Amino acid sequence: MEPTANAMTKDLLIELRGHLGVLTLNRPEVRNALSPKFWGQIADGVRQLDQDPEIRAIILTGADPAFCAGFDLRGLSDEDEGERQRRLASESPFVGMLPPHDTPIIAAVNGAAVTGGLELALSCDVLVASSKARFADTHAKVGAMPGGGLTMLLPARVGPGRARRMSLTGAFVDADTAAFWGLVDEVVPHEELLPRAIELAEAMAQLEPATVAELRSMYDAFNGRSGHEALAEEQAWAKKWMAERFNRARLTEDRDQIIEQGREHS
Repeated sequence: MEPTANAMTKDLLIELRGHLGVLTLNRPEVRNALSPKFWGQIADGVRQLDQDPEIRAIILTGADPAFCAGFDLRGLSDEDEGERQRRLASESPFVGMLPPHDTPIIAAVNGAAVTGGLELALSCDVLVASSKARFADTHAKVGAMPGGGLTMLLPARVGPGRARRMSLTGAFVDADTAAFWGLVDEVVPHEELLPRAIELAEAMAQLEPATVAELRSMYDAFNGRSGHEALAEEQAWAKKWMAERFNRARLTEDRDQIIEQGREHS
């Protein structure tokens, strides 16, 4: 399907592909580095697509050669002190790097994802990386502290030891190592990155949006938890859904197709 482009700003491109929305960070001259203003534009783009009832999956990527190099160090170092103090004193409009949303987001990591850029990728549901992708946390190198969820999201993917290793050395991790560690879910040749992300997004878009949103909420609610209490809460959540919102008529309608798909992959 041919995309329809809508340039929200020159720095953030939005493409609509049927039930899919593609957000492209478009500041290649600074490796798609973040500024407070640009971060706000990304958040607005996510909100716009999430609130569109026609959009069932979102892809977040960058204009080559980088995914996102983190926050613009020149902007941070040159920022007016009064403005900086006001920004730090203000309450964040959301937790982590992205605003609350129900629509699943796939990070198509086309190049370097560094520090805030790494946090941005980690904030997505699924991470697909180009063979050219690289990952690093350089907070310690610049004397900053992570505030976009890194100390929770990175260990959840790679384990606490590897997460600390990345943060305390600032060393880069290549795409294949990232996949081996579980930092990303899949690595593909660079030219196949967007087609593969679209393929995954289309699979998500075929599912019922309310069910997908509820399942994402469950993953968020039980992230990092384990044990009998968490299992009991999950069971209670599932029973409530099945009692109040499970669509038996739809299952009856789709049952044969689902069974046939299972046979094809068994």
